[in-house]
Amino acid sequence: MSLKQIHSFLSFSNLLKLIIGLAIGIQIIVISYNHLNGYYVIDGYLHFFTRLLLGSFLSLLSGFLISYPDLFIIQYMNRIAPWGKNLIKRISIELVFTVSFAALISVLFTLLVNWIHIYEDDIASVLITNVLIYIVINIIVVAVFEAWIFFIESDRAKQKADLLQQELSQIKFEVLKSQINPHFLFNSLNVLSSLLKNDTSKAEQFIDEFSQIYRYVLETIEQPVSTLSKELEFMRSYLFLQQIRYGDTLTFSVNISADLLSWVLPPLSLQVVLENAIKHNIVNESKPLKIEILSENNILLIRNNIQLKISGNSIGLGLKNLVKRYALISKLEPTFTVVNNQYIAKLPLINIENDERIDN
Repeated sequence: MSLKQIHSFLSFSNLLKLIIGLAIGIQIIVISYNHLNGYYVIDGYLHFFTRLLLGSFLSLLSGFLISYPDLFIIQYMNRIAPWGKNLIKRISIELVFTVSFAALISVLFTLLVNWIHIYEDDIASVLITNVLIYIVINIIVVAVFEAWIFFIESDRAKQKADLLQQELSQIKFEVLKSQINPHFLFNSLNVLSSLLKNDTSKAEQFIDEFSQIYRYVLETIEQPVSTLSKELEFMRSYLFLQQIRYGDTLTFSVNISADLLSWVLPPLSLQVVLENAIKHNIVNESKPLKIEILSENNILLIRNNIQLKISGNSIGLGLKNLVKRYALISKLEPTFTVVNNQYIAKLPLINIENDERIDN
């Protein structure tokens, strides 16, 4: 959690209420302790409330001076030594900071108060007493902040997980629905019917590739990622079916670095981009569609020439879902652009060994 997020959770009003409560409570304890031990005897109620008001104001001021550095050190420790990974390191650093900073603020404010109204007791003993009090108070404040932030983060994480689960279920449904698209099935069955009459050998190959497509869909629909190698195998089966339908008017080339074959991306990412290219472009003898698939700086780049069909505007649901699926597993984002009359999709490849967000 960033310092900005911590401040948004511990808003100024909430922080003010907390520090006022602590300031008043601490001053009542300190004034009572000093009175009973003879360090500073209270003459009456007016004297008590005057001391309480002045002491609470100074405590409020010192409280803010302590609280924001405390929030900063908590944010810093969340980054370098999060809970559950470096417990001893975190506690040690936080304790040293808490004690040191509380001692510094205590000395400064004790000297300020002594300048306003000189203590009757030895200043050294007052300094020692106030330092100990500030240290204990600051340890309590840090513990309260840690507990508060942990509670808010846990609740926020649970809400986010529930939301992501709902969104993931919807995305999976949309992806599966696109794969069993009635138009795709109808066109494929028409092609198969024609092949059975004219070329039984190719019909058998068509059936085999068709089954490979749906086997891959069923195997990967519940998985967050798939290797580039498997995606390319699926791509070849998918484009084989399309080439049976479109013939030589649909061509593709592949130039992928072998080092990237084990890297991952959301399953069926290639299908979304390829289907988008075939669906929205004219594919015939006078206007053949050429698709290039290559790797560039750890990015899978798919580009095709643009020859748009005259049809209604697409809502781009498949591409939107693809962006959402990337967001569930990585900070990397796919991009879709048009350059020199070419549509270019860039799908980031993820090194699963270096990306901690992926949950297998």
